[in-house]
Amino acid sequence: MIVMKMKEKIIALSAAAALAAGTVRWGNTSVGVTRYTVTDGRVPKDFSGFRIALVSDYHNTDFGRHNRRLVSAIRKESPDMIAVTGDMTDAIRTDIGVAAAFARQLVMIAPVYYVTGNHEARIGERFGQLEEELLSAGVNVLRDRAVALRRGDASITLIGLDDPRFMGEEDPDAAEVLGEKLRGMDLPEAYSVLLSHRPEAFGAYAANGIGLSLCGHAHGGQIRFPFLGGLYAPHQGFFPKYDAGRYTENGAVMIVSRGLGNSQFPVRLNDRPELVIVELQTDERRNTHGRLQSL
Repeated sequence: MIVMKMKEKIIALSAAAALAAGTVRWGNTSVGVTRYTVTDGRVPKDFSGFRIALVSDYHNTDFGRHNRRLVSAIRKESPDMIAVTGDMTDAIRTDIGVAAAFARQLVMIAPVYYVTGNHEARIGERFGQLEEELLSAGVNVLRDRAVALRRGDASITLIGLDDPRFMGEEDPDAAEVLGEKLRGMDLPEAYSVLLSHRPEAFGAYAANGIGLSLCGHAHGGQIRFPFLGGLYAPHQGFFPKYDAGRYTENGAVMIVSRGLGNSQFPVRLNDRPELVIVELQTDERRNTHGRLQSL
């Protein structure tokens, strides 16, 4: 009888361990889609319904053979543009070819606009190769510059900022560096969308009149707790203020993606990889919101 009970306990523990391992694997290799509607009276009517797919912190991850599941999910959303907010490759396991192949798939769906992350700065001279591959694929690389996006008779301003690590310092103050860059730009009064890797500089973005900031870098806190949010984010520390989701400040909106891949810490817990879809609306009566759908 004792032997039977021991066997039952071992079987139960083994089943529980297998279930836990399967849950962790699913939570690291599947992708969730989070959709937001951002409403602002400054959005031109011609841009009402404009859809942006936000791809961040790819880190050479593979979601199915040739990224079939991820690419299919992006294509299904029919975005008007794709914003890539840094860390396309990884400084620890750098593979320029994987990042370039993913970029070539993205440009077949919609115009792609890319800004650098801290991992691009960390790979040193190899970033030149990555940038060349992205440009060759047809990606619009925005390095501290702004472009006008036109739709019908209207336009909005799209701004892309290099990651502060490209300043040559190990950990520069992101808000100070990025705020100074924005102040030095001769930006038009049109509604602006900012692509930047760093969410911790949101105060600087809002102070410079940015309507919508799209960011990544925090990886959702890597380990997420119910009601508490993420455990740790680079350059924010434990229980970061800006780990994932929507934030507002003085009429400005920032959306932070949980990202897709991992780097130094190879496992996510309760923090699925995420594709973000943002739709612009000009109807002031609507609210900004987000909802999650699984793939």
